[in-house]
Amino acid sequence: MAQISEIKKRINSVKDIKQMTRAMQLISAVKMRRARQLLERTLPFFTLCAETIVELDEMGIDFESRFFTLRQKKKGETWKIGYFILTGDQGLAGAYNLNVLNTTEKHIQFKTVDNIQKGLNTTVKLYVAGKIGKERLERNGFAVVEDFEYPINAPTYFRARDISDYILDLYARGELDLVYFIYTKMESAITMKPFVTRVLPVNPKAMAELIPPEMQGLNRGIQATAEVEFSPSVEAVVEYLINTYMNAMVYGVLTEAYASEQTARMTAMDNATKSSEDMLYKLTLMNNQARQAQITNDISEIVGGAEVLGQESAQEKQRAYEQMEGE
Repeated sequence: MAQISEIKKRINSVKDIKQMTRAMQLISAVKMRRARQLLERTLPFFTLCAETIVELDEMGIDFESRFFTLRQKKKGETWKIGYFILTGDQGLAGAYNLNVLNTTEKHIQFKTVDNIQKGLNTTVKLYVAGKIGKERLERNGFAVVEDFEYPINAPTYFRARDISDYILDLYARGELDLVYFIYTKMESAITMKPFVTRVLPVNPKAMAELIPPEMQGLNRGIQATAEVEFSPSVEAVVEYLINTYMNAMVYGVLTEAYASEQTARMTAMDNATKSSEDMLYKLTLMNNQARQAQITNDISEIVGGAEVLGQESAQEKQRAYEQMEGE
């Protein structure tokens, strides 16, 4: 009976876990659908900003803005690199957070080694959104900026604008020479992978890779050979573009990371629910086998007891018969 009681406790525990994972799966599915709708609405705006910069570059416009110019370093000087890393605030999302953090550590190692080979020094500052990544990177000894705290939930354009202004200010004041974003990019409805992209200084040629293939060329309004007049000046247009570009970039990255996290959690909870169902099946089978064994044992004891009683009764009858014959 003790074994059956233990199995029943495990069955009840697994049922409770299954209810929890199923509920989390449904919640993540709703959040994922909203996030993907938000992402689909964001893409045209981001694509238009990116294509405008790509078009100006193809026209041969000389971007003299400090935000488009890669700073030059001599041997012995230091590259000041900032990483804006988007992780989650909660676990139970499979390998979502781990993949982003592993990509971060590998990229930092690559840049550090590459600079050493060139005779340059490297300082790295990490600006982490999401407490999961922040806690692990701090434990691993990385220089995480403490006062940068942004939760990854329901991204808004206002939050994106705040982060954008913060990044532009750091770069303009010379606190950072290079700025990278590391986040999870949705490649399809079920496929995601960590992605590293340099946002400052802006690389117009690399920006073409950020435009979804199905949207490339849809917003083109300038021909490569056309003469375009900029009002009031090229510098003013470029300055406006960099602010719009950064706002769109940050908002798009926040939205994509949020959608990826919800998709990863939905998938993880779906797998956990299926695993719970498999475990319930096995535990139910074990319980039935244990009950059957217990019933068989009880029957054996009853039969054995009946046989003993039958033998005792036969012996008593034999003794009674012998006693009668003796008289």
